[in-house]
Amino acid sequence: MPERVLCQSQDLLERGLAQRFTLQWGGRERSAFVFRYDGGVYAYINECAHIPIELDFNPGDFFDYSHSWLVCSTHGAYYAPNTGLCLGGPCSGRKLISLPVREYANQVYLIEEQHE
Repeated sequence: MPERVLCQSQDLLERGLAQRFTLQWGGRERSAFVFRYDGGVYAYINECAHIPIELDFNPGDFFDYSHSWLVCSTHGAYYAPNTGLCLGGPCSGRKLISLPVREYANQVYLIEEQHE
């Protein structure tokens, strides 16, 4: 599968600001983000599972004040960073859309798949 460089590894600080990017998904361009959590790298489509609006009010700022959960700045829904599962708020039990990423050679890559 083809891969696309999203950022350098050092751009993702543990539980810090995420890097935003766009991709084609479902026949249209979508916003997405990649971040580091507990040493792993994760990426999701940037849409709340409650209503499809972007999670971050300030670009790249997805974590709550404790840096433990991803949070929707509009609805207050909070998500487990490593699974995307909503643990509280109006969409409890639903999930963010996960994207396949991997890290090697000091870079973070999106594994590009067809998402029609």
